[in-house]
Amino acid sequence: MFDLIFSFIESLGANKYTNIIAYTLTFLSIAVLCLTVKLLIKLITVRIMTKVAKKTKHKWDDILLKNKLFHRISWIAIPIVINIFEGSLPNHNAVLEKSADISSVLIFILIIGSIINSADEIYRGYEISKVRPIKGMLQVAKVVLLIIGAIILIALLIGESPLVLLGGVGAMTAVITLVFKDAILGFVAGIQLTTNDMIRIGDWIEMPKYSADGTVVDLSLTTVKVQNFDNTLTTVPAYALVSDAFVNWRGMENSGGRRIKRAIFIDAAGVRLCDDEMIERFKKMHLLKDYMESKLTDVTSYNNELHIDMSVPVNGRRLTNLGTFRAYISEYLKNHSAIHSDMILMVRQLKTESSGIPLEIYAFTNTTKWTEYERIQADIFDHLYSVISEFGLTVYQQPSGSDIRTALSR
Repeated sequence: MFDLIFSFIESLGANKYTNIIAYTLTFLSIAVLCLTVKLLIKLITVRIMTKVAKKTKHKWDDILLKNKLFHRISWIAIPIVINIFEGSLPNHNAVLEKSADISSVLIFILIIGSIINSADEIYRGYEISKVRPIKGMLQVAKVVLLIIGAIILIALLIGESPLVLLGGVGAMTAVITLVFKDAILGFVAGIQLTTNDMIRIGDWIEMPKYSADGTVVDLSLTTVKVQNFDNTLTTVPAYALVSDAFVNWRGMENSGGRRIKRAIFIDAAGVRLCDDEMIERFKKMHLLKDYMESKLTDVTSYNNELHIDMSVPVNGRRLTNLGTFRAYISEYLKNHSAIHSDMILMVRQLKTESSGIPLEIYAFTNTTKWTEYERIQADIFDHLYSVISEFGLTVYQQPSGSDIRTALSR
């Protein structure tokens, strides 16, 4: 090619600049030819693969097109064309040879990068990706690919063997470790998180230190992305999930039940022994009928066996309105359709505080859906607050401004 161009320019009479013009036109001709062949190959391959992708039901070919794999494969035409015309430039063939080698390395990196991105997207289409994510490992592969590619490119530019540069990398280990500290820690943490099944995409996690309280939407080499319930996004370092404590609510969601653990604070001034009128009223309550019969039989038998003088209120065993209310709550929960019958159910009295006597409900709903759980919990406590007065009890409540004004006006 060079000889033809040189002869043509020389025939035009441009003897002084013939050599420079010939070299310039030869370079431009090779460049134009490279781009032309590249565009032709791209047009053919992309058009064919687009038609194939539309006809097939598989998603992997669509993903390969999306990540421009076939676009990048068409760039292979450039080093091929350069190699074909490698001997056409006298005294400058080394430039063409080096250009072909450099372009080959760059195209190889781009093609492998597209394959890695496609592999990640294809894998995320399977359910196992939520249990065993590989995004972090693929990111490490891309980093290694870029490092190796950079070493080969530098070696080609300076004309040295890549092994010489690789030997120098050992001396830079400390610097590399410092620069890529987060990446190294994140990679090790990612392996631990995946191997121990500590976290998956879709898990609800809670990490107050990082203001994270929501669903895991992405697991990468160095970070875990959490979408909070207010739709904000929190990015947590991957190694923080190994070194710090966090709550994963997956166990609750898989169990099929969510815990209710809330107390009603009873005013201690209303607690008293049950009199005959109260006992008769409690007997008429459907949920307490069996309890009252069993409890009264037990109490009466105990008192009769010990010949206790029941004329004195403190003697013997007696029912209390607080204990009966606690039994009512327990029966109410056992008969509630939204309470999980196979999980622990308990109504317990906690240590008395300045705000009253805590009567705590410890039970599980038969659903883990947040909205349903809150509705069920609210319905239960709405009912208990409304019936507590039937037991002669009141909920402890600190006096408000209107209470104080009413007391002062009397």
